[in-house]
Amino acid sequence: MKVSQAVGGALVAAGVDHVFGVVGSGNFLVTGAMVDAGARFVASRHEGGAATMADAYARTADTAAALTVHQGCGLTNAMTGIAEAAKSRTPLLVLAAEVSQPRSNFYVDQEALPRSVGAVPMRITSAATAAQEAVDAVAAALHGRRTVVLNLPLEVQAEEAVAVAPPRLPDAPAPIEPSAKDVARLVEALRGARRPVFVAGRGARSDAARDALGALAQAHGALLATSAVAKGLFHGEEWSLDVSGGFASPLAAELIRGADLIVGWGCALNMWTMRHGALISPGATVVQVDDTKEALGAHRELSFGVVGDTAATARAVHQASDVEREGYRTEDVRARISESLQWRQVPFEDLSGEGRIDPRAVTIALDDLLPADRVVAVDSGNFMGYPSMFLAVPDERGFCFTQAFQSIGLGLATAIGAALAQPDRFPVAALGDGGALMGAAELDTVRRLGLPMVVVVYNDAAYGAEVHHFSPDGHDLATVTFPDTDIAAVARGYGFTGVTVRQRHDLAQVRDWLDGPRDTPLLIDIKVVADQPSWWLEEAFRGH
Repeated sequence: MKVSQAVGGALVAAGVDHVFGVVGSGNFLVTGAMVDAGARFVASRHEGGAATMADAYARTADTAAALTVHQGCGLTNAMTGIAEAAKSRTPLLVLAAEVSQPRSNFYVDQEALPRSVGAVPMRITSAATAAQEAVDAVAAALHGRRTVVLNLPLEVQAEEAVAVAPPRLPDAPAPIEPSAKDVARLVEALRGARRPVFVAGRGARSDAARDALGALAQAHGALLATSAVAKGLFHGEEWSLDVSGGFASPLAAELIRGADLIVGWGCALNMWTMRHGALISPGATVVQVDDTKEALGAHRELSFGVVGDTAATARAVHQASDVEREGYRTEDVRARISESLQWRQVPFEDLSGEGRIDPRAVTIALDDLLPADRVVAVDSGNFMGYPSMFLAVPDERGFCFTQAFQSIGLGLATAIGAALAQPDRFPVAALGDGGALMGAAELDTVRRLGLPMVVVVYNDAAYGAEVHHFSPDGHDLATVTFPDTDIAAVARGYGFTGVTVRQRHDLAQVRDWLDGPRDTPLLIDIKVVADQPSWWLEEAFRGH
């Protein structure tokens, strides 16, 4: 048995059952060994797409996934997706074949490269230690919530390994319990608050955290919100404000701004989630709960921080709370949330006309048309607020948001990974025309996998964010505008059903597809009104 086979077998025995990638000479054997051991291999058309598929699969399935790449160029092709995963602390294991000699055309510094984007480099060093090193890499990714690049030197892969049982994956560490002092301090802050708001983030995306936060919020009369990556966590909760930050509806922003206590639970409270601090009222107490000490106060000044697991901390604080209070949960607030919280409840002037449709109007119509038990993946761009806030999702696993690096072109691959993690859900990819064309190679992957996916393209024939940022100053926009592209025709070339929507009645084609066998994926090329910036855009550019 070769080292490549020992590594592949050890990874699958440690629980890695999905591997995404593009196979070349250097990663052929280790990938084959994983398939032989029972893992599913998903072939992409580009390593960048594979990286984001694996990232989205891991986020949505709440487990570690693997990416397999060729030495050198295969790794560099995947780096944007790896950077996104690393910034998001996705438990992703990158299996990177490696050449050791600088004279090789494939040589790059495969230790420095991942480190430069926040990933953790590791390496298989010998036949005797290969299986254990592979399991150690899985543990670092899964238990440490890190993206790990496991370098596989070609000469070591070719060595003979002793056939032994794969090492056991160590148990996950116990959740970090908060100190008694921190619990008492947070209890006191809640007792003194009249208008508390809880903002849950990535670290609260679990059933246990949701239930614990819900019980604590009820006891203290707190309103509930999430960061964008945790959208859907409190779906169906009558006191939920949905997403805090640039995407927030006017009423949600008003109520968060009115809070006298804001507690971030597994949430960075960064410039996006707090609109550069504009959602924090003067004099408000700001608390952050996180199981990583270094995260506390990393993005803003806090009144105090609490080191602890979100669910464990919420339970401990609830147990130490002695009374239930109305807090922010007044009848007036209840009525206002019911009447005008959602973006679709906010009146707007429908700007549809001259062969283009208002993105708000068309997204509301799609929300009504598409099955509710869905998983939505959103690319980056001027359009992104519309699907993010006008398409409802059933829970936090119904929304996959690969935006930590703010790269366009990741949305389609994100949808593929999320769809494979939840095959019982209806997959929706929401893309701009720029991101759709950048990632178009993976349309083949959607078709090849037989995914009944709807790909929604908001097509303004431009990089709309740049258009709306630079046009007020009179700049020439020729570098960021393009002739109109028939993206529906492109999709048909890949085996999709492709339809073009310019006005509301064109959506009848979508209804026809939904009512039919759905034996091909569907791409909807929506020619959207192009002269309006989205409401969140100004906030986004303030953060550049």
